[in-house]
Amino acid sequence: MSESGRSASRTAVLVCQGRAAADGIAAAGRFTDAIAVRLLRAAERTPVDQVRANTPPRGWRERTVYESVRACAEVVVPRTVAIDDALRVRVTGQLVILGAGLDTRAWRLPHLTRTDVWEVDHPASQQDKRARLAEAAQPLRGPDESDDIAAELPTTARLVRFTPVDLAVDDLGTALDAAGHDPSAPTTWLWEGVVPYLTHDEVRAAVAALAARTAPGSALVVNYQVPSAKASVGRLLARVLGGSITSGEPWRSLWTPEQMAALLAEFGLPVVSDDNLLALAHTLGGPTRGRTSLRSGRVAVAERH
Repeated sequence: MSESGRSASRTAVLVCQGRAAADGIAAAGRFTDAIAVRLLRAAERTPVDQVRANTPPRGWRERTVYESVRACAEVVVPRTVAIDDALRVRVTGQLVILGAGLDTRAWRLPHLTRTDVWEVDHPASQQDKRARLAEAAQPLRGPDESDDIAAELPTTARLVRFTPVDLAVDDLGTALDAAGHDPSAPTTWLWEGVVPYLTHDEVRAAVAALAARTAPGSALVVNYQVPSAKASVGRLLARVLGGSITSGEPWRSLWTPEQMAALLAEFGLPVVSDDNLLALAHTLGGPTRGRTSLRSGRVAVAERH
């Protein structure tokens, strides 16, 4: 737990588990994430191994974790593919990942070799990630290296700048200025898996803050959830029953495609595409048992010309 009293995001761990469970199994040729498993700790890898082997455990609590990881894998595969495809054709010298969590793109995407990446996240989550990166790098040390040599997991990005920001109290622009972000140069913004956990006002404030630093030639890739009564009931039941890994991180805002497009257009970022994850999952040939979560998830791309 950080000095502010907030713990690192459990949702970030679940998403990382989902990517690790799907690596090398789902959407061959379109999805891969060999780094994800390296950011997980031993106990977190157990359900991942079970999902990959299709061997559900017997205990109720263990089975609940297993099903959470399995369902997450179904969702993150099309979501990751949609985002990676969007980033691949919109490479700039600057990529800012808002609410980065345990994102691995700066360590696995080869087309970021000329891109500086800013990972923006709450200090508690960022502290946790940096500790995991250090742990993942340990096997990379040679036999003659002492413990006081700081090994680092090699990145594919030109540079990674960790930028701790608590949006409840910190100003995004001030933090990015301090971290060396250039608002006059094109920036690709990535906002994945964060919007539902913010209120409408917080989402609007964040869009305003990033739009103020968005030069012509920039793009925003944003993942959000549309209103779904079935999905909302399911999340509520999981919280009441205490079976959800992320029960302490409820959704706070849902958006229709029309609402999201209107918000982004208001700040000079017209939407050029908005894809439904269920439709993409079908094209990838992946499982769609979690149809409700897939149907409510979307990835939109907006550009400033």
